Amino acid sequence: MNAPAIQAETDRLSACFAKAGAQTVYTDVLQPADTLLDLYGEDIRGRSYLTSDPALGEMVLRPDFTVPVVQMHMQSHANPARYTYAGRVFRKQDVNPGRATEFVQVGFEIMGGDDPADAEAEVFATIRAALGDLPLRAATGDIGVLMAAVRGLRTTQARKDALMRHIWRPRRFRALLDRFGGRTPPPASRTALLALTDPLDGAPALAGVRTRDEIAARIASLREDAAAAPISASEIALLDVILDLRASAPQALGRLRDIAIDMPAIEPAVTRMHARLNALHLRGIDVDALEFEGSYGRTSLEYYDGFVFGFYAAEGHQPPVATGGRYDALTARLGDTDVPAVGGVIRPDLVLAVRGHV
Repeated sequence: MNAPAIQAETDRLSACFAKAGAQTVYTDVLQPADTLLDLYGEDIRGRSYLTSDPALGEMVLRPDFTVPVVQMHMQSHANPARYTYAGRVFRKQDVNPGRATEFVQVGFEIMGGDDPADAEAEVFATIRAALGDLPLRAATGDIGVLMAAVRGLRTTQARKDALMRHIWRPRRFRALLDRFGGRTPPPASRTALLALTDPLDGAPALAGVRTRDEIAARIASLREDAAAAPISASEIALLDVILDLRASAPQALGRLRDIAIDMPAIEPAVTRMHARLNALHLRGIDVDALEFEGSYGRTSLEYYDGFVFGFYAAEGHQPPVATGGRYDALTARLGDTDVPAVGGVIRPDLVLAVRGHV
């Protein structure tokens, strides 16, 4: 696909977002690596291009725009604020060598405001409008529902923290859930360690890696976990229902309301979903035709912590043409307070690819 066509589509999308009230912002292609990669999560960290500068230290070719744009916003404290940006991002594709390692993103973000549901609906509707009449299917989910369910489990805080860290890694999450629920035994090496009369015997051999105090604290936490009661089968079953849920958004809302009777921790997230669907309806979105998947967004960027969405070509197996979601917790990590934040990006090259097949 030729560069002039991508640039023309980039300009068109940027104009759509500017017309929607977004301020155009710019970020450097080279970004400081330390904070940036800690915030993006394991997937992007492993797919980033790193370099080093004698004066600036370790740097990374921009893998995404959201973190630098949030950093910019947290210095201005505008409330609310709408931003748009466009430019190239860079990601290694070791697992999927056929995918592009360099591509353009055009984004639209809303930060601040006092109506999160309406902001989510505005971002979704604005991106859908910018995509025009392309034959795309929309997928939605809500990481906040799953996070609330994990936080509400009747188990130790250490176990809940471990599950929260691995929400975006489904296989690891499942392995932990099965172990914490007593379905699979702990690793044999751990069982052997805890069976020792003095597990610290020989610990000096680890000098330079961990101190004896660190090793002792780790062993104490392992003993605490071994003594904890398993997560109940009923709670795991409810989590599985959430993870396996696939239905229209209104049907999913009804099912989640039923689950909230037995798992009240998710009730606030379900209430937010209801408000979001109402806001989407008011913006002309046919919510009855909107798909909801309980696991959607679990393999995307780890800073999403609420509503997530994507637009996909009706045919084929290409990456999503557009993606987005809520990332309130990210603003708290980058500033002195948390700010409601939601946004999304469109790939102009994929828009052109879909348009070329219509």
